[in-house]
Amino acid sequence: MQTQMKRFPPPNPRGSKERKFDRSIEDLGNMVMLEHVNITVPDQRLATLFYVTGLGLTRDPYLMTGVTNMWVNVGRSQFHLPSGKAQVLRGVTGLVIPGRAALIERLQGVKDLLAETKFSFREMPGWVEATCPWGNRIRVHEPAAEFGAMRLGMPYVELEVPRGSAEAIARFYREIVATAATVTEVSGAKAARVSTGPDQVLVYRESDAAASAPAFDGHHIAVYLADFSGPYKRLLERDLVSEESDQHQYRFEDITDLSTGKVLFKLEHEVRSMRHPLYARDHVNRNPAQSNRVYAPGHEALSWDLPAAG
Repeated sequence: MQTQMKRFPPPNPRGSKERKFDRSIEDLGNMVMLEHVNITVPDQRLATLFYVTGLGLTRDPYLMTGVTNMWVNVGRSQFHLPSGKAQVLRGVTGLVIPGRAALIERLQGVKDLLAETKFSFREMPGWVEATCPWGNRIRVHEPAAEFGAMRLGMPYVELEVPRGSAEAIARFYREIVATAATVTEVSGAKAARVSTGPDQVLVYRESDAAASAPAFDGHHIAVYLADFSGPYKRLLERDLVSEESDQHQYRFEDITDLSTGKVLFKLEHEVRSMRHPLYARDHVNRNPAQSNRVYAPGHEALSWDLPAAG
């Protein structure tokens, strides 16, 4: 007797054929994480007042715990703040930190202690912009849909670049780094938007201010790549590898026009593989609302992502 085959319902019986998804939204490209921004600071005490006390971030309790360097956690990302002559990013670092009113109160609290520095802050409709004691600009947003599930983190670094360079910068990242990069235009200004991981981007915004910007001073960002060797080979072919760090890491700083070889912008990239010992390392993030005067047991930590939708 012939055995009749059992028929199973098709996947997603609720009507997958009727559903239309833009699958390209899920594409990240080759960069999987923007891990840190590194800027040297002349005074660790003033850096602590701004980044930890003022912004409410968390000094890493495990690594760089001395008096000459400090790693400051912000969700899954960090600021690296080694001692040295002040470096200033030619743009702005975007952060997501919940609690705007509490942030303003903390920044007000460090105002007098940072009075003799370049520290300042101002409230804008969509963010709070704070300037560090040496002139680095930090733009702080509340968690929002545009930042995905991020509740605490570093969604973008935005750089000011010369007019007419955005298209070539986007091409450099697409063809050399093999990551997603598009060009947008807002109010007549073009910007290259480069995917650096889930809900993270590098933004190269064309600006007249770039013409009078100071020379590159050596600050850097750190990124992780899924395909680590491919970009390395393409950079090496163009003599763009600036440092052979170790097995898991190399660096480059020149972003060039691939047609002419002209340097469009300098930003040192610390490029790491996903085998790097620090990849996806768990970061301690404190809840800055906790204090010895107002303390709630079990609420010392602050999660970097929102709970999944129910």
